[in-house]
Amino acid sequence: MMLLDTCVLFWLEQAPEQISPAVTSQLSRRDVPVFASAISAFELGLKVHQGLIKLPLPSGSWVREVCRRRYISVLPINEEIAGASTELPIIHRDPCDRFLIATAQLNKLILATPDPKIREYPNLKTLW
Repeated sequence: MMLLDTCVLFWLEQAPEQISPAVTSQLSRRDVPVFASAISAFELGLKVHQGLIKLPLPSGSWVREVCRRRYISVLPINEEIAGASTELPIIHRDPCDRFLIATAQLNKLILATPDPKIREYPNLKTLW
């Protein structure tokens, strides 16, 4: 079971060549459940607002549509994830990434991420 970092979710549609062969291989398997976090809609929306990326739909709609078409389940941010994200060591200060880390840890998911800072977290399985 795999959770996608926001950039990986974006690259699925915009730049699949950016995704590592290991993650691409896992994504091609029908027997591996794939998840995205609701926080990715927030993070992508911020990037659109900052002019860093463009999406053809509002970020929430874009995430919903991409996940629907690609059979990716979206996990909500609940109070357990929110609380756990504040208790992580200060290795990575990005709040969105901290939500992703907590989501992966609590749901026992492998986090697909190119971010070397994220991969430093204890008790977190990653793939890149």
